[in-house]
Amino acid sequence: MLPTAKIGPYTLPNPLIVAPMAGVTDRPFRLLCRRLGAGLAVSEMVIADSKLWHTRKSRSRLNHDGEPEPRSVQIAGGDPDMLADAARQNAEFGAQIIDINMGCPAKKVCNKAAGSALMKDEKLVGEILNAVVSAVDIPVTLKMRTGWDRDNKNAPIIARMAEDAGIQALAVHGRTRADKYNGDAEYDTIAEVKSQVRIPVFANGDITTPEKAQQVLRHTGADGLLIGRGAQGRPWIFREILHYLETGQHLPAPPMTEVEQILLGHLAELHSFYGETMGVRIARKHVGWYLQSHDQSKQFRKRFNAIDEALEQTDSIQQYFAGLRNGEVFAA
Repeated sequence: MLPTAKIGPYTLPNPLIVAPMAGVTDRPFRLLCRRLGAGLAVSEMVIADSKLWHTRKSRSRLNHDGEPEPRSVQIAGGDPDMLADAARQNAEFGAQIIDINMGCPAKKVCNKAAGSALMKDEKLVGEILNAVVSAVDIPVTLKMRTGWDRDNKNAPIIARMAEDAGIQALAVHGRTRADKYNGDAEYDTIAEVKSQVRIPVFANGDITTPEKAQQVLRHTGADGLLIGRGAQGRPWIFREILHYLETGQHLPAPPMTEVEQILLGHLAELHSFYGETMGVRIARKHVGWYLQSHDQSKQFRKRFNAIDEALEQTDSIQQYFAGLRNGEVFAA
C-alpha cells in the first residue's frame, strides 16, 4: 500500500519525488520524470540573490512553462531577508511550493554559509525558516542532511524547529555534510526525525532500486522518497518503484527501443530548451548516464562528447542503437 503524500493543500499523485540536483533537474528532466511516474519534481536550486538572476543559467532555472502542478522551486542562500525576498519573487513567477536548501554539501555553497553549512548555526536556521514562511502564503518545505558531521547529527532538532516555524514538509538525506556523497546513507536518523514531527517526512539517499525504496520506507516510516542520482540516465525508475510498491512485482526493464525513444526525446528537449550550443553541451552528461550499462568501454561516449551539432548528436544516438540491435561492438 502506497503512503499518501501531502504538502500543504497539495495531495501528490504518488509519494516519489525527483530530488533537486544542480545542473540536472532542469525543466526537460523534470517533465520527463513526471511523465515516467514521479509524483513531483523539484527544480534545481536558485540562488537567493535576485541580482544574479539575469544570467542565462538563472533564467533557465526560473522557467516552469508547461509544468504540471504543483510547481516546487528550491532556493539557496544564507541571508534570511534575501531568502524571504527570493521566495516572494518565485511565488510571483508561479512557484506553488518553496523549498529551502540545507542539504547541498558543495563547497561553493557551504563556504557562503548556505546549503548544509547552515545546519551548524541553529539560530540562523530558525531566522531563515521564520523569514521564508512569513514571506509567502504558499507551502514552504525544507531539505537537509542528518547533520554537520557524524558527531553532530542535529536533524531532529532542526526538524522540530521547522515544524514550529510552519514548514509543511521535510526531506532528509541520510548523510552528514562532512560525508558529502561518500559511504552509504544511513536511515536511523531519518526514522528519528519522522518520530518527532507530525509534518510529512521524505527520505533521500542511495535509493536506486525498487527493493531499496521499499526497505527505506519501512525502516524510516517516511511519507515518501526523494530520488536523485538513482534517476540519472534511468528516469523510468519512478514507474519501476511505483509498480513494485503497489504489486510486489518487478516491471520488466524497458526494451531497447523505448530507451532509444526516451533518450532521443530528452535530447530534442534539451536542444530546444537551451538552444543548440548549450543543449549539445548539457546533453553529453545525460547521454553518459543513459549509456553507462551499455557502453562499458566508453568508446562511443568519447566520440559522442566530441560532437558539436544537435543533428549529429541525434544521428549518432540512432546509429548507436541500430548497432546494438545488430550486435555490433563499438570501438574507438
